[in-house]
Amino acid sequence: MADASTPSDIASDIPADAPVLVIGLGRFGAATAGQLARLDRDVLAIDEDPALVQKWADRLTHAVQADARSVEALHQLGAGDFPVAVVAVGTSIESSVLIAANLVDLGIRQIWAKAVSQAHGTILSRIGVHHVVYPEAEAGERVAHLVSNRMLDYIRFDDDFAIVKMHPPKPLRGIPLGQSGLRSKHGVTVVGVKQPGGDFTYASTETVLHERDIAIVSGSIGDLERFARLK
Repeated sequence: MADASTPSDIASDIPADAPVLVIGLGRFGAATAGQLARLDRDVLAIDEDPALVQKWADRLTHAVQADARSVEALHQLGAGDFPVAVVAVGTSIESSVLIAANLVDLGIRQIWAKAVSQAHGTILSRIGVHHVVYPEAEAGERVAHLVSNRMLDYIRFDDDFAIVKMHPPKPLRGIPLGQSGLRSKHGVTVVGVKQPGGDFTYASTETVLHERDIAIVSGSIGDLERFARLK
């Protein structure tokens, strides 16, 4: 018997420009739909609030007032024809779960959903949502890292891996990266650098960093924290 397909296998053949269904036009949903529109993606946005639908009607491909908790309403709107959907409803966990279940029943191949708690996220995953996001928790974690040291930006990719943007600490300045012992001493890697007024370029063993440069550094979260605290 063949192994069951993983979500990434199921979605691997979805075109990069595939249309997207976005349900909920609150802050998270509106930001998602708006960015997709700026990327020239066709978007069908659904919300119960007529004021929000009116606000976004001219900015998105389609914005419709409807109750996405009704699978019949979703059928009428052709929601099942969308390969990708985002459930951006977060104020009501019951509504979020019901909408997500409807999308699973419609056979949408890649479903993203916002969760407001770990319990909420667990339920979404168990009913078949492929990607659960925690925007409030992720934003809080990011801000905590930024206010605690010299980091300028922080992106976490896995349980213990991140990439940060930062000014280089003093021990790294003025010598080629290949001579700095960066990985052996600190366990991190500089992958890119931007000099004042310049563009980002890939870092090499010959790259020399200076105080006002901006470096893109990757590594484990603990190593990056310790590295960012160097004087």
